[in-house]
Amino acid sequence: MEFSTIFSWAFAYDFIKGPMVWVSFIVFIFGTLFQIFRISSLMSKPERIQLSAGPGKFISTPPSPENKKPWSLRFKLSIAGVNPFMTIVTTVFHILLLFLPIFVLGHNILLNNAFGISMVSLPENISHRLTLVVILCALIFLYRRIFLYRVRLITSFEDYLFLFLAAIPFISGFLAYEQFFANYKLVIGLHILSGELMLMAVPFTKFIHMIFLLIIRFKIDGEYSLGNGDRAW
Repeated sequence: MEFSTIFSWAFAYDFIKGPMVWVSFIVFIFGTLFQIFRISSLMSKPERIQLSAGPGKFISTPPSPENKKPWSLRFKLSIAGVNPFMTIVTTVFHILLLFLPIFVLGHNILLNNAFGISMVSLPENISHRLTLVVILCALIFLYRRIFLYRVRLITSFEDYLFLFLAAIPFISGFLAYEQFFANYKLVIGLHILSGELMLMAVPFTKFIHMIFLLIIRFKIDGEYSLGNGDRAW
């Protein structure tokens, strides 16, 4: 291998695990703050209309708790009741996608070396198995988009791209841990780069739905609110 090629690769690797890390976190943090501010600006206090009695002197009142649909029926009519398997797969995938990288031992060692911050880490065999769970969930999503007609109809190239972007940090991390390839530095460089690209993509792509979901569920007043929402579109 020529010296110039070696030098170029060494420079790229150092840039990926150095300045690029800071760039990705800055883009992620400020991009996310911008999106939170933007969606908050679209919300407003809902107008409360006070109705007056008409000729019949009758104003309908909200149904009493006894007349509302029981939770069991509401659950059966929800996506969790209609397709519980995909509900579990989707929930597990999103939880691990968000929190597993935080508790990986290798990540926390780097964090401790860089900032002196020590966090709780999962045992390596546990995080390794959970990584396989993430990859399996991604394969289930891919299978549905390719082989289920109703899902394939609404699938675009971007959906495949975002699924790949979400899965590749875990796939490359798995390959780096198992050392399947002789060039470990190349695999770990791909792992770091893919994680940075995904982090920067979060505020400006469909990935932002993971953050918007919490804001909308807690702030928007509606049937599926998780709290006492006091805002409307």
